[in-house]
Amino acid sequence: MATTPGRGSSLPTRLTRVGVADVPRAERLLGDPALAAVDAEVVEHVVAALAEVGDPDEALLAVAKLAGAVQRDDRLTALLHDVLADDGPARARLLAVTGASSALGNALAAHPANLLAVADPTPGTGVAAADVRAELLRAVDADPDADVPVAGLAGTPGVDAMRRAYRTRLLRIAATDLTAEDPLTRLPGVAAALADLAAAALEAALALARADLDDEGRGVRLAVIGMGKAGGRELNYVSDVDVVYVAEPVDGTPEDEALVAGARLAAGLARACSAPAGEPALWPVDAALRPEGKDGPLVRTLASHRAYYERWARTWEFQALLKARPLAGDADLGRAYVDTVNPFVWAAVQRDNFVEDAQAMRRRVEAHIPRAEADRQLKLGAGGLRDVEFTVQLLQLVHGRADESIRSPSTLTALAALAAGGYVGREHAAQLAVCYRWMRMMEHRIQLHRLQRTHLVPTSEPDLRRLSRTMRMRIEGPEGLLERWRTTRREVRRLHEELFYRPLLPATARLSTEEASLAPEAQRARLAAIGYRDPAGAVRHIAALSEGVSRRAAIQRQLLPVMLGWFAEGADPDAGLLAFRRLSEQLGSTHWYLKLLRDSGTAGQRLAQVLSTSRYAADALSRSPNSVTWLDDDAELAPRSAERLVAEADAVLRRASEPVPAVTALRALRRRELARTAVADVLGGTTGVRASHSLTNAADAVLAGTLRVAEAEARAAAGVDASPTRLLVVAMGRMGGREMGYSSDADVLFVHDPEPGADPQAAQQFAVAVASQLRQLLGSVGPEPTLRVDADLRPEGRNGPLARSFDAYAEYYARWSATWESQALLRARPVAGDTGLGERFVALVDPLRYPEGGLDPAAVREVRRIKARVEAERLPRGLDPTRHLKLGRGGISDVEWTAQLLQLLHAHAVPALRTTSTLDALTAATEAGLLDADDATVLREAWELASRIRDANVLWTGRAEGAHADVLPHDRVALAGVSRVLGMPPGSGAELEDTYLRGARRARAVVERVFYG
Repeated sequence: MATTPGRGSSLPTRLTRVGVADVPRAERLLGDPALAAVDAEVVEHVVAALAEVGDPDEALLAVAKLAGAVQRDDRLTALLHDVLADDGPARARLLAVTGASSALGNALAAHPANLLAVADPTPGTGVAAADVRAELLRAVDADPDADVPVAGLAGTPGVDAMRRAYRTRLLRIAATDLTAEDPLTRLPGVAAALADLAAAALEAALALARADLDDEGRGVRLAVIGMGKAGGRELNYVSDVDVVYVAEPVDGTPEDEALVAGARLAAGLARACSAPAGEPALWPVDAALRPEGKDGPLVRTLASHRAYYERWARTWEFQALLKARPLAGDADLGRAYVDTVNPFVWAAVQRDNFVEDAQAMRRRVEAHIPRAEADRQLKLGAGGLRDVEFTVQLLQLVHGRADESIRSPSTLTALAALAAGGYVGREHAAQLAVCYRWMRMMEHRIQLHRLQRTHLVPTSEPDLRRLSRTMRMRIEGPEGLLERWRTTRREVRRLHEELFYRPLLPATARLSTEEASLAPEAQRARLAAIGYRDPAGAVRHIAALSEGVSRRAAIQRQLLPVMLGWFAEGADPDAGLLAFRRLSEQLGSTHWYLKLLRDSGTAGQRLAQVLSTSRYAADALSRSPNSVTWLDDDAELAPRSAERLVAEADAVLRRASEPVPAVTALRALRRRELARTAVADVLGGTTGVRASHSLTNAADAVLAGTLRVAEAEARAAAGVDASPTRLLVVAMGRMGGREMGYSSDADVLFVHDPEPGADPQAAQQFAVAVASQLRQLLGSVGPEPTLRVDADLRPEGRNGPLARSFDAYAEYYARWSATWESQALLRARPVAGDTGLGERFVALVDPLRYPEGGLDPAAVREVRRIKARVEAERLPRGLDPTRHLKLGRGGISDVEWTAQLLQLLHAHAVPALRTTSTLDALTAATEAGLLDADDATVLREAWELASRIRDANVLWTGRAEGAHADVLPHDRVALAGVSRVLGMPPGSGAELEDTYLRGARRARAVVERVFYG
């Protein structure tokens, strides 16, 4: 087998290395006499260069055909030789075009003079549209400077001349595109050049159509309006050119005659572009986007267009008009058309359900894709070009009525403007732009091969190999190409769903133009109408947030018109707006805050609801501003498990070296969970028992962690390495029952058990020191919320020692324990300290709280006596007893005492009653037949509602201290606010009051029957 001199490898090997698939045919082509006559050293000149082309086989075939076509023309033969022999841009352009497009290779062979265009280094992009127009008009012998150009070369010869000129210019564009150093950067220029070429072809086709009419259509002014990609100057290599025709009679011509002439011109124009002739057709001219579509007249007057868009047009038609641009014909009439329809385009957003209709249209387009094509659809499929285009257009239509800077008909230009204006995050815009350019480049390369209109990614290996090479992915190959395609689709789809379905869009669309613009007078009237008490103050807040030229102010101008309405849906919009201003001033300079509110599907509306409904939650967010990120993630709003919080507390303590900072960090952990629970409570996600468990878990973790700190401090103070006694903290009351609210204290008992050999007195002093230190660390004023630790339920109450030994508890309970203490111990739950001691303590108190044989009659009478005394003595004077949530008739205490009496009487025989939870005790009593199911439901509902109102009082007012939390508000405003915290609709204050009082009366009736007998 022969080898090529100087190369050291055989020709077949070299051909294989550069990517030739059919090596024998390539050898024959390289030995073709015509090609050899052009360049005797073609092997040396061409083979290595084939490595960079899309399809080396097709490139070789096209060059061989071209050599045969130029052999009778010495000038072209010499040019082809020079092109092939010179390792320069001309050869690169020729091989790039013929290796990417068999259609353009055939066109070169059919018209070899076009080799001049391919060899010419002048870029095919960046050429003035007027120059391209003149080029095609001269091709049909029409005067580019005439007011109404008419072709001098009519009929089929003129059509063929126009099409040849079109393809010559197309060759220049393709050569520039395929050899660009950075084709993605060059892509917008290529798409614009293709659109300008299409416009020039339409102008030449119109000149040909005029030449076919006896009067050359002198009685009508006709403008050809480009729509779709032609209008946006972002056309493909092969695409239907979407147009709309507008006509006006020339003075003296009746309108009906002018319209007939206009229709004939439009039909003649379409034939010149797409009907059979000597040269291949260019592309279909599609007028289906005209008013009434294919059922409407082909040509209308300007007034007829206006009337249609005023009365009959559907939502999608205004979206289509966004890209309307005069392409050919009467330029003044074309501009008048655009000026006429533009106001309709930018007012369309105010149509009912505009955004929802646009979103539904995108889903319909997807639904109509044949299943077999869904994963190959580059244009219409999920994650395809339409996802980007629909996203950009919807954002333009929603925000463009108030911002002319984002009205560009070009997708990429509009996307950049949207990013500059703050409507899209810069990172998102950059990602979308790169993905869009890459997919458009892929679309171009697919269409270039045969110059056929297609948007399907090929499946055959040869097609994919050629495509990967023309996409500059020769090393990655077909698999790499397809993987990049899949990755791009996923990224586009993700961004499309984030942006296209923003809740901010339909909310913005529903605003009037004045409301959307934040004009002060319009806003003042709107704010007063929707429930702001101080519209003037609200306008000042709006100005402080939105004035200026910063990106932050620009995004606020998008958010505020909608969020003002969302604040008004809360109980206190003025407070909501003020809290939003404060939060924005804290976070406005961060990169994520305003982006989150703009882009999230939920965060903005949730934030407005929280800030305008709960002062407590608003204050919590202001103290921990980063917590705003929770609003975008349901998982972040879910309560943290007890195990997770204990692990976090442990991590805090392992890092800490000083007691106060350590406990401050623990208190911050609890503050974070208070905030998380409060926000989720207001949003209706974590309410009632679930919220109580969340609050209790946080208190448990902080108490356990602080016990470790206090014990270490006591050891240090005593100068000992090991604690002389084991320590235990027992939760009591609502903490023991895991029923804490936002205003709950931590009721506890402190227990210790001296180590063997330890001095009992020293152990007692050590335990008291630890308990005192724990209370001081958690109760002292500081940057984080306090947790008041209350040990008043200990033996002898405040008169007894703060901590007792296990043996002292045993002796006390054996000798002096009262019935009320047995009742209090029903809630006892070891929460921190020595696990073994906790188990022993539970075993110690179980016989007291679950007495064998049940509570004796005297003890039952004692429980009832104490309850009656509490009702008589502990209710605040002058307060309506029906409104006290805790101690009032049918309130929390009534239900808890009833459940606890049943436990004292029957828990010895019913193990399920041995629980610290009120609701679990009611359930167990019902299942054991000790409590009627209907009575249990009444008690449960009363307890749950009273507990929730108690928490809602804190959430509404923002005050966790004071007696107000225990009272159903009298004030109508407060009652309305509490009802909104509870998730009731506006105006439900009276309903809440009636519901609570009715439920409490029913609960009291059950208590009278079950508790008092």
